[in-house]
Amino acid sequence: MRGWPLIKLLPQKTNFHFVKYSRYAAVLSVVLCIASIVGCFVPGLNMGIDFRGGASMEVSKPAGQTIELDRVREAVNGLNLGDVQVQGIARRDTNVDDGSTAILRFQVPEGRDQTQVVNQVERAISGTVGEVQYSGVSVVGSKVSGELFTSGLLALAVAIGLMFLYIWFRFEPQFGFGAVIGLLHDVVLTFGLIVVFRLEFSLNMVAAILTVIGYSMNDTVVVFDRLRENLRKYKTMPLGEVIDLSLNETLSRTIITGVTAVMVLAALALFGGEALFGFSIALMFGIIVGTYSSIYVGAPIILLWGVKRGALNEEAKPVKLGMASRP
Repeated sequence: MRGWPLIKLLPQKTNFHFVKYSRYAAVLSVVLCIASIVGCFVPGLNMGIDFRGGASMEVSKPAGQTIELDRVREAVNGLNLGDVQVQGIARRDTNVDDGSTAILRFQVPEGRDQTQVVNQVERAISGTVGEVQYSGVSVVGSKVSGELFTSGLLALAVAIGLMFLYIWFRFEPQFGFGAVIGLLHDVVLTFGLIVVFRLEFSLNMVAAILTVIGYSMNDTVVVFDRLRENLRKYKTMPLGEVIDLSLNETLSRTIITGVTAVMVLAALALFGGEALFGFSIALMFGIIVGTYSSIYVGAPIILLWGVKRGALNEEAKPVKLGMASRP
């Protein structure tokens, strides 16, 4: 605490009336979710190479010489082929990443001959970085890309389903329902961000959304744990007041955790290069929205559903462990 004096700026105790504004927040969330879903179809997601299909090749120089990845990316970007990905890899002969070998992925526009596009890319790279060797040229068809897209969506659905089961067994069905609605809210709005800013939707973006799901669930569990404790402690307090109390008690923890994660991701977006920019932006937005959904999506749904406090008030009886008596 002494090492970071900014923590002292956060009040130790707050008394915000979150439930009072839950209706307005619900209207805002519904409007944004509908707009995000419509945007996924019109104009649609900006599919990357993983889901649209394209070509890949290895670009290498003799051992000891370094390939400038930024210059390779700029050379291919100048051809207006869409999404371009360049990543350094280990050499095949030595299995050591000495900076002399990279893998290049790029889109092949529809209606254009694949061989001509590959030759055009090779000439652009050679004219920019000098003499290099090309190997491992392959083309990913639309069928394989469609299967990857379906698998990515299936992974998101399975993750949300497992989170629902976890919350259901740990708490009660209404808690699980509120958590899942919050997760769906976060995922849909993240898709909306991808559409608005025309970020490349690739496997990296699927990984970012899965990470958002995990972070949002972690924040929701913290709030629900405190809510369950307060429901046992304040048996006669109205449910809305208990929710407000629980949210205020966990607010400082939520702010510190969220701000810390956003600062790390901001540094990653600034210095991680073009390949990690979209990933970082999606994660930052997901963390902010996940914090919002824990306050104004998950908890208000519990208020609408109601809670059977009798079940929550049943404390587990302690088990006495002792040595068996000898006959």
